[in-house]
Amino acid sequence: MFKTRLLSGIVLVIVLIATVGYGGNLLFAFLAVISVIGMTELYKVVGVQGKALGFAGYLAAVLYYGLLYTEHMEYVTMLSILFLVLIMAVYVFTFPAFRAEQVMTVFFGFFYVAVMLSYVFQTRELADGSVVVWLIFLSSWGCDTCAYCVGMLIGKRKMAPKLSPKKSVEGGVGGILGAALLGVIFAAAMNQWGGTDANPLHYAMICAAGGAISQVGDLAASAIKRNHEIKDYGKLIPGHGGILDRFDSVIFTAPVIYYLAALLAGNL
Repeated sequence: MFKTRLLSGIVLVIVLIATVGYGGNLLFAFLAVISVIGMTELYKVVGVQGKALGFAGYLAAVLYYGLLYTEHMEYVTMLSILFLVLIMAVYVFTFPAFRAEQVMTVFFGFFYVAVMLSYVFQTRELADGSVVVWLIFLSSWGCDTCAYCVGMLIGKRKMAPKLSPKKSVEGGVGGILGAALLGVIFAAAMNQWGGTDANPLHYAMICAAGGAISQVGDLAASAIKRNHEIKDYGKLIPGHGGILDRFDSVIFTAPVIYYLAALLAGNL
């Protein structure tokens, strides 16, 4: 099992370095594909994948990425309203084929997966995005690693005992501080060898906030799985489950990093 997790983790890192590092159409296509896969995993949980209600969600994701690609994001609100009307139309005209909670999950899944993941691409497209985009993964996965280490060493107070008994308050705080430290180290490294002018304080603030939010994302994914009594969303990535199992924290971190980076850069 350890060997499988290690090899799959290495492959995942290589794919991310290639797609995120290159950016542009390659990253856009990668995110669009994994968004649809992630939505499929979520829709499978409530039994709407491959059905009219699920296809409505996929259509919304495709149209959203079309707006993103053509830089017409001003129409996202309109798309959201039309999407809601569409799934409600499917709900009423096929009644009683679907339940209200399935309709709500389809609507929620569009934002939870497709919209949130798209912020990885949007962050990469910022003026300094080729550097800042790595803070998404540094803060989310770095926080997770630091939280685990600190929790194992000094963790006593349970953070969410009924949801994740092994997560501690001390581990959570340690993860946030660890993410902030990683941000400072990353900024120093980029200034030294990357030819950038990164602000270590800004990077520490961004990674600390990203680390805090990433824990919400991790616990949110666990809560959904607990509610539906499943261990993993899928088996797409050996040893790591599905897309949502691997990117649960990234989904929440990406928008936070985007808006903080844009705000601190004076673009908001």
